[in-house]
Formats: sequence, structure tokens, C-alpha cells
Amino acid sequence: MSAWVLPDHIADVLPSEARHIEELRRVCLDSARSFGYELIIPPMLEHLESLLSGSGTSLDLQTFKLIDQLSGRTLGIRADTTPQVARIDAHLLNRAGVTRLCYCGPVLHTRPSKPFATREPMQMGAEIYGHAGLEADLEVIELAMHCLSQSGLGRSFSNLNFQIDLGDARIIPALLSGLEISEELRDQIKSCIATKDISGLKLACSSLATANSTALFELIDLYGTEAVLVKAQTVLKNWPAALKAIDDLLWLKERLVQKFKDFEHLSFAFDLSDVRGYSYYTGLRFSVYTQGLSDALIRGGRYDEVGAVFGRLRPAVGFSIDLKDWVQLLARPPTRVAVKAPWSQDALLQSRINQLREQGETVVCLLPGQEIVGDEFCFDRELVLIEGAWIVQKL
Repeated sequence: MSAWVLPDHIADVLPSEARHIEELRRVCLDSARSFGYELIIPPMLEHLESLLSGSGTSLDLQTFKLIDQLSGRTLGIRADTTPQVARIDAHLLNRAGVTRLCYCGPVLHTRPSKPFATREPMQMGAEIYGHAGLEADLEVIELAMHCLSQSGLGRSFSNLNFQIDLGDARIIPALLSGLEISEELRDQIKSCIATKDISGLKLACSSLATANSTALFELIDLYGTEAVLVKAQTVLKNWPAALKAIDDLLWLKERLVQKFKDFEHLSFAFDLSDVRGYSYYTGLRFSVYTQGLSDALIRGGRYDEVGAVFGRLRPAVGFSIDLKDWVQLLARPPTRVAVKAPWSQDALLQSRINQLREQGETVVCLLPGQEIVGDEFCFDRELVLIEGAWIVQKL
């Protein structure tokens, strides 16, 4: 095998896609800053028990492990940034009030998370710690959609349709609460609901009370428009915790419709049987879909237990997005115009080049005997010497 061949699902990012991803990163972080989020940069690797603590245990199979040559301890390369953010909130910041944090950097997966996916996503995310109310859930969705809008998706890209899927991780636990069943059976029930396996669910629920099993069966079909929530209020009427989740979804949807009334081609759907992330999320969860991608563009929700293992159990909600996925939906930006300059140590030329660069121009010097080849720039002007002065002329 050639030495230059990369591992499967790992790829170099070349010009001008790399520049496009970097510009997208700046848009996202600037958007987060405008909402009051502080930027943090967690390390790429840390002790494995920290990365996989608490809610992070579901990431075990996705995490690369290695031995630290200094300490002999096992390290992990992060597969998700949220456990690190929770650690920073709990131990390094340890603030009493609300903390808003954002980040953007690569994560590494042992296996691709979906067909044709990279194993090295560029993950951008934003999280709120310290507020249990729905106001925080509303804010993170608003910020996520603001990032889309600022990037060019949404208002200016009317050919794309967006759908926000809303669900809640409290519903199935509510239907199973008080039942003396094993964790294995609970997992089996959740798996059958996830795959809509009616026969498997019937077998798994054979020992449950009729009311519980009936509600679980009906849950499978509770996907669609807001009418699903109206039906759910009847199906779940005997479980107050589940009804509270439905009320929260109605509250949230009403305010999202108002906030995004000018957002083009945006719809809402509800999936009360979606069990993805049930070991991680503790309340509302959401996903944003659009055409052109085989999976959600954005995922997020509430994960109030993420900091418990670090000794600080407090409310948390956030979202994340892979910029490498996102950039596929955006039109490639036009090449940037630049000024061509000859290579010379002439002081006047160097002064003129510096002046142009300070004004925001791109000036590229031709090295002796070389022509310029590249994907990012095109030359529309050049510096020429006229009567002892370096003048910018159009090509």
C-alpha cells in the first residue's frame, strides 16, 4: 500500500473547501458570540475515564484509545466534545449562575456514524448550563437556526426545505416508571420502539400491565404534525410526567413558529417514539433536517445529568453540527480577486504591497521563474512600475 493513502473515511480537506469550512466556522462562532456564548478549546485527548464518564459511556465504541507514554494511563481521543464541556463547567469554571459556552474543533470516530460519513467531523456546538427552564431550550434552537441563516442557508437559499423534528426523552421512561422489570427488558422495549418492531414489542411487553403495553404500542405511531401531540394527550393521560413533556413540546413549538415566521420553507414534526440518545438526553431533543443529507444536519437537546459524574449535577442543554456536512449544502464561494506583484526587494514595491494588504487586499508575489497556480484566487489587477511609482493596473 502506498504511504500516501489515508485510512478509510479519513480525507484531506483541500483548497478551496478548507477556506469555505473556515469561513463557516467563523460565522458560527460569531453568531454564538452575538448570543453571549464564550469560546472554549478543550484538548483533543484526555484520560479515558473522563471522556467516557456519565453520559459519555455511550461513546465508548466510537472512541480511539491509546497509552500515555508519560503516565502509562489509557487516553482517549474525543469522539464528542460535550463531556469535556461539562467537565470544564463543573471544575474549571464552577460558576453559580448560567454559563453559555461554545466550541469548534475536530472529533475522531472509530467508525463512520452513517454511510459515506467522515470519521473526523468538524464539530461546532453551543451549550447552556445552569437553567432548567424551557427558555434555554428555545434559545439553543434559535441560535442553531441563526447560524444556518447567517451562513446563507434559509432566507437566501429558498430552494432548500428545513424541518425541525421535536421529541422528548422523558416519555418512554414515564411509561416504564414503577415497573419492576430488568434493564435488559427496558433496553429491549426501547429497541423495538426504535425499529418499530411490532411483533418484538408485543413479546417484550407480554409481562407488562395492559395500560402500559397499550400506550407503548400506540407510541410507535405518534409521529407527524402537531395533531400527534393532541392524540398523545389522550394516549398518555395516565402518566403526568409524559403529559408534562407534551405540554413542553406544545409551548416550544408555539414560540418557534413565532420566532421563525420569516424563515423560508420551515416545517415542524414530532416524533414521540424516537429513542436515539435516550441514554444521554433527559428531556427535550431536536433535530434539523434538509434535503441533500442522509441524516440530520443539527442535533441537540437537554442533558441535565451530563455533569453529575464530575460532582456537579445541574441543568444543561445544547446542540452540535458537523461543518463538513454543512459545507456540502452551500454553493462554493467565488474565487477571491487578488493583485499580482513581481518578486523584488525594491523598498517602494514592498511598501506598496504592505499598504494594499493593510487595506484588505490579497497581494500575491510571483517567485522568480514561477507562475502562480491555485484554486482560491484569480488576478484582476497587477502592480506595475510606471515612472518610478508602483501602480495597480487592471488586467
